[in-house]
Amino acid sequence: METQEKLPEIRKTIIIDAPIEKVWKAVATSEGIEGWWMPNTFEPVLGHEFILHAGPYGDSPCKVTELDPPNRVGFDWDRDWHVVFELNKVDDEKTEFTLIHSGWKAEEVTKFGQPHSVIRNVMDGGWEKIVKEALPAYIEG
Repeated sequence: METQEKLPEIRKTIIIDAPIEKVWKAVATSEGIEGWWMPNTFEPVLGHEFILHAGPYGDSPCKVTELDPPNRVGFDWDRDWHVVFELNKVDDEKTEFTLIHSGWKAEEVTKFGQPHSVIRNVMDGGWEKIVKEALPAYIEG
């Protein structure tokens, strides 16, 4: 049996000028996530099923699969992907934030029929802006 070729995960890391508790609120609450990413019904509860309201792409079902406050929250996004927000305290006023978006397979297509290889590139660029611009702007205000 052939194994699927995995595409590399998307990984974005930045240092945010805010204490870890403040960053955690931004990435592990429904209001926080809506403030820099998209509307949702997220709750920081292991096993919680929630919806990401992805605008023109409709609603994506998700499920919280990892929860380790204030350092890590992870969820399955639709049928294909896994997203992790990882936080590390640099000092009292700085937090390292890493986004990891995995689940990319070369031969797979999304439910919209787009190849993973194409969508991965689109999302890589999207995450670049979201993580490096929208998130710190939201948190640092």
